Parts: sequence; structure tokens; C-alpha cells
Amino acid sequence: MSIVATLAVLAIAALHFYILVLEMFLWTTPRARASFGTTTEFAASTKALAANQGLYNGFLAAGLVWGAVAADPVGFQVKVFFLVCVAVAGAYGAATSSRRILFIQAVPALLVLALVVAAR
Repeated sequence: MSIVATLAVLAIAALHFYILVLEMFLWTTPRARASFGTTTEFAASTKALAANQGLYNGFLAAGLVWGAVAADPVGFQVKVFFLVCVAVAGAYGAATSSRRILFIQAVPALLVLALVVAAR
């Protein structure tokens, strides 16, 4: 179960790294605009804001990778902390931006958090 939990943590990290790439480097491309439902004009005018948001997603990804590779008890604590951060960010995003974020970010983070706790 521990290996499954660690792989799930790394999957959440990969998702946030992908979001980093979309927000920091691909924000104005058709792919990112389709993913986030933005127009060409909106994407162009919010490019710097999106890059900042992408950076935060990168910090979440880095923290999850740190938790996945660190020895316990630190590894467990770091995984729990960053998974809770992802879930809170997802809940906030769902409440303020798009309900879809709940199912893309918050629910997976909570499921993986349950795996991490169960594996302990």
C-alpha cells in the first residue's frame, strides 16, 4: 500500500507540474485556452498573473515530490501538508472560479491523502 500511496502522490505532483507548464509557458496557446476556457484577449492580458499562479502550482508539485522521497516521519508530514494545500486550493478554486476544479484538484488530493494516511 505504501508504494501505491507514493505513486499516487507523484501522480498529483505530475498533475501540478503539468498545470505549471500550461500556466507559465503555454497560457496563450489554444491548448491552454481550451483547458481553462479563456479567450485570446483574456489570455494575453492575464499572462503574468497566470505565470504567477503556475509558479505556485510548481511549489505544490515540488513539495509533493519532496514528501514522496523524504524518509518518515518528515516524508509523511510533508505529503500530508502539501496534499491538504492542494485540496484547499482546489476547494477555493471550485468556489471562486470553476466547479470543475473540485474534481480535477481537490477530490484527487483528498483521495490520495486517504491513501497516504491508510499506508502509514
